[in-house]
Amino acid sequence: MWKNPSEYFTTTTKTFFQRHKGEVNSCAISPDYNLILTCSDDSRIHIWESKTGELQHKVTGHTGPVKSCCFSPNGSLFASSSHDCSVRIWRVDNADCLHVLTDHCKSVETVCFSPDSTHLLSAGWDRSAILWEVKSGQNVKTFHGHTDVIQCSAFSTTGSSIATGSWDYTVRLWNLQSDRPVRILKGHRGNVSCVCFSVSGMLASGSWDKTIRVWNTNKGSLIFLLKGHCGWLRSLSFSRDGILLASTGHDKMVKLWDCEKGKCIKVLKRMIDMVHTCSFSPSGTLILAGSAGLYQT
Repeated sequence: MWKNPSEYFTTTTKTFFQRHKGEVNSCAISPDYNLILTCSDDSRIHIWESKTGELQHKVTGHTGPVKSCCFSPNGSLFASSSHDCSVRIWRVDNADCLHVLTDHCKSVETVCFSPDSTHLLSAGWDRSAILWEVKSGQNVKTFHGHTDVIQCSAFSTTGSSIATGSWDYTVRLWNLQSDRPVRILKGHRGNVSCVCFSVSGMLASGSWDKTIRVWNTNKGSLIFLLKGHCGWLRSLSFSRDGILLASTGHDKMVKLWDCEKGKCIKVLKRMIDMVHTCSFSPSGTLILAGSAGLYQT
């Protein structure tokens, strides 16, 4: 039986995790929901046991703030990107570093795995996006076209295309077989800071212009323009079924949107600081949100 999206969540904070010594820039939940990954300006990555909140690993290696982190969909690896211009691929079980990828020449702001876990995309201040083969750590392809910093990226759920969002106010859609963008999505009036695909192929993009745009990627047309945040957007996450979209920003709020109607259905508990990142649990019933001061589920 279909459930009203507003019934999915309460506004109760379940668990706080507080061990980083700098702002939390990114967080992720493992595919089996047993682990939580966080990274920070303190140059460290932490791996937590999600149910108990116990810190499993303090992962070191980066020499600058860690800007982005993510688990591979198969759950065996995680990746991180840093202001030190490197990307690292790590094993989940023992936190050993498998590859240090150094083809970027400036800060790397975003990293994401392909759905089959065989490839990794990274991008950042050098205005390029690099596709890596995970097994070998080899540079497969470099995408050029943005005219300013690339702050965010995402693979489509089918793995056939990639989206990148930039400070040039555009979102670019790329086909893996070409180094030219398939579409350039325009409309934002500020830096594009987050992008996210749904299972149905919709693409959401958030911006410093305080709006979220939901796109039809096949047509390159706008489906919804979502307004309600009163600060820069920092993170977006679709629920697994694609019905809900979570958004966070500098206004210290986590908002939930019904993507069938294009309406905000719930505002979760106010955080104590700007909310840098959010992620749905695999079940879709929990949200992990990380802020400048702490992170919580």
